[in-house]
Amino acid sequence: MFALFPIRLPLQSARLLTSIGRIVDKSGDRLERSRMTIAIELVNRRNNEGLVRIRFCIAVGLALFAGPALAQKTERPEVKVGDRWQFVRYYSVASTTPNVTWEINSVTATEISGTENGEPLRLTPDLNVIDSPTSNQSNPQALSFPLEVGKRWQYATDWLFKPKGSRGSLVVDVEVVAHERIAVPAGEFEAFKLVSKGSVSGTSPINSHYDAVITTTYWYAAAPRAIVKSVSHNPYLGVSSVELVGVQMRP
Repeated sequence: MFALFPIRLPLQSARLLTSIGRIVDKSGDRLERSRMTIAIELVNRRNNEGLVRIRFCIAVGLALFAGPALAQKTERPEVKVGDRWQFVRYYSVASTTPNVTWEINSVTATEISGTENGEPLRLTPDLNVIDSPTSNQSNPQALSFPLEVGKRWQYATDWLFKPKGSRGSLVVDVEVVAHERIAVPAGEFEAFKLVSKGSVSGTSPINSHYDAVITTTYWYAAAPRAIVKSVSHNPYLGVSSVELVGVQMRP
């Protein structure tokens, strides 16, 4: 962008060049930089009058106009053997004492495996829980990389809740609604906020029938490679929350 403005001023002969620095826009793990440069040139004229030419040259990245959220995007994390996360799961009373620990012991192109509190844990490459000590799902897709604000998807899965032996099916709609900073016991993180609404149906071992909508809001942060917080509203189990308490990542 270029503009030239002639202005007459009663000034002595001078030449001034001013450059003003960078405008930095943080975008996920990347930095988008735009520069603004202003050059002011004073030229002698008769009767000590000056002609001021102001030249603006502005190069602004598209992300600056589009807004930070539209520029932010994160790819599938590179999970490594030895990565370890500690979470706290609670219901009515908030807590910061960890009661769930994940540790990774194998990573392949098709599956991530490890332990949850010492028992077998299986994840998809996108970090969705296939099998844990408490649950099993046939096609979990709570996360679907890459993530960016506005992305939506739907998935269907069969589920098993091991403590009660309940099982059924679930159809879920997911949307990435924002990118924001969130505080959890493990620290503050830049995270994608997701909202899912799932229509659940199923039966218990005594043939009780489940038919409800479960809404979950959760935040995925690239830095710790994890969902750092989730809040789930289940008409049968009430409100449950999970938060990241600690993390140890392999370089």
